[in-house]
Amino acid sequence: MSDAEIEELRALLEEVIRLRRNLQHAEMRSAGRIEAVRPRHRQSALNLVHYTELRRHDIRDLQTRLSKYGLSSLGRTESHVLPSIEALIWTMTRLVTPDGEHTATPPGYADGSELLARNAVNLLGPKPEDRATRIMVTLPSEAAADASLVRGMVERGMDLARINCAHDGPQAWRLMVDHVRAAEDATGKHCLIAMDLAGPKLRTGPVRPGPRVLRVQPLRSKTGTVLEPGRVWLGATPERAPDPALPAVPLADNTWAGARRQGQRIRLKDARGARRTLFVEQTSRDGCLVTLDKTTYFTPGTRLTAIADRVTGKKGHKPGRATAEVGELPAVDESLLIHRGDSIILSRNLVPADSTSVGKHRIGCTLESVLADARTGERIWFDDGRIGGVITAVGPGELTAVITSAAPQGTRLRAEKGINLPDSQLTVSALTEQDITDLEHVRELADIVSMSFVRSATDVRELLAHLDPGRDRNLDILLKIETVAAFEALPDLLLELMKWADVGVMIARGDLAVEAGFERLAEVQEEILWLCEAAHAPVIWATQVLDTLARRGMPSRAEVTDAAMAQRAECVMLNKGPFINEAISMLADILGRMQDHTQKKRSLLRRLRAWDHNGTDA
Repeated sequence: MSDAEIEELRALLEEVIRLRRNLQHAEMRSAGRIEAVRPRHRQSALNLVHYTELRRHDIRDLQTRLSKYGLSSLGRTESHVLPSIEALIWTMTRLVTPDGEHTATPPGYADGSELLARNAVNLLGPKPEDRATRIMVTLPSEAAADASLVRGMVERGMDLARINCAHDGPQAWRLMVDHVRAAEDATGKHCLIAMDLAGPKLRTGPVRPGPRVLRVQPLRSKTGTVLEPGRVWLGATPERAPDPALPAVPLADNTWAGARRQGQRIRLKDARGARRTLFVEQTSRDGCLVTLDKTTYFTPGTRLTAIADRVTGKKGHKPGRATAEVGELPAVDESLLIHRGDSIILSRNLVPADSTSVGKHRIGCTLESVLADARTGERIWFDDGRIGGVITAVGPGELTAVITSAAPQGTRLRAEKGINLPDSQLTVSALTEQDITDLEHVRELADIVSMSFVRSATDVRELLAHLDPGRDRNLDILLKIETVAAFEALPDLLLELMKWADVGVMIARGDLAVEAGFERLAEVQEEILWLCEAAHAPVIWATQVLDTLARRGMPSRAEVTDAAMAQRAECVMLNKGPFINEAISMLADILGRMQDHTQKKRSLLRRLRAWDHNGTDA
């Protein structure tokens, strides 16, 4: 090695030593917070502090110069930051002073990947036999009534069942859990229960409903030829229809539809005064399935007349008739049509919005307190980012936003759609009174509780205050990272969370994409993966994984790639859909194939500013 190369190595060594010094200073500043975590998490908390400090420096140039000499570029230090740097210093010292006195063996190398693997087993259960990554599935409401549905999910590869407390209720949750436990017994497979606390519901208020009418139409070709007749279920009990997807028309007479015969005709005059004929295709005691070849509008009170078979051989005989009336129909859901340049007034007043408004719209907000937290110039998003705008005015109990993002022909905004305020400093607690009530059921039924809408370490402390380390010692905790505030405070959140035994993080990419911006989602989820690896915290990769496969039966190419990338997490979550079993099977196959190709990552360490002011070094 030339003298010039020796000198360059000495300069590099000095840089690495300065880097180690920075980590040691950060450790001293955070000594109290490290000491406050559970003893089993101390090494993880220490490593998290080291990694956060490391990422406050841009060492890309240092990495490149180290690689030139075949030295570690520190691109895989997440799970063991200081040991990696100590080992690098030991190696470089021997290179620049080959004849000097050296430690006979390199410093001990505590590999944090073993801690991460241990924590993943404790939180998420043992690894499946054929893959390293677990699969979590959101249970649909039908899981409370259909034990075979749940068993099929377990058989296909569901390792964790997720129950969202924002839907259904305690009785349904209990039935879902019973079905999961029965599926475990029947299959011999292990499946944990995770229950999400709903958190505060920041959503649009009601929209004035439309008329009580049901339109049923046949499927036609572009030239108007009927390809498939329209189908509708007639009966007093629509839930008894042979296909739940069928439109259903309840009748005032509970017995009339069940008395029809296959092949019989039913005539009516629909809401527009058009004469229509229905053809009875299938009957049962609960109703009948009819077809139609022309678009028909049913409204309450529409009179149906069954045409009796003509009795032959009797001159002048008129067929007998039997009539019934359509019963109550649900009102048509209406929506606001929002265009770019329109204004929306978001109000604490939950009076139903007027769907006929043009240009200037008013709609309620289910969480009044956020209206006081918003400021002019901040962004606002509706319905998973489909509509976006900028707040232009804030007044008592309301705010006004001008729309800057919507489809060219306008975007429909309906009731109960999510609202995101990514720039606002919201003061609302992540734990609501309803969550505290639901927590009593969660601690009885679940293995894991997931906290939604977390934004700060204060939120984590509030959840821990409602848990008893003795009584709830078998209940583990997941934090859902779904806001920019949570992402920026992630080191603080993890240090606070480490006061509990078994913990992890869910990357809730739906809301997170809206808050951070779709163009930043890939970057943000990578940084969350890195930081959680540094904390030895298991990660669940969630939201819209194989989403079109689960909902429509066919995945997109991008979704398959996304599912393959998800293998770097300890668990992947699938959302519900009619083709969920196919999605579970495909995901299990992808994860099994990818486990021999990928394990976490190697990265270039530019400076990260996301965690500069989160209090980790306080």
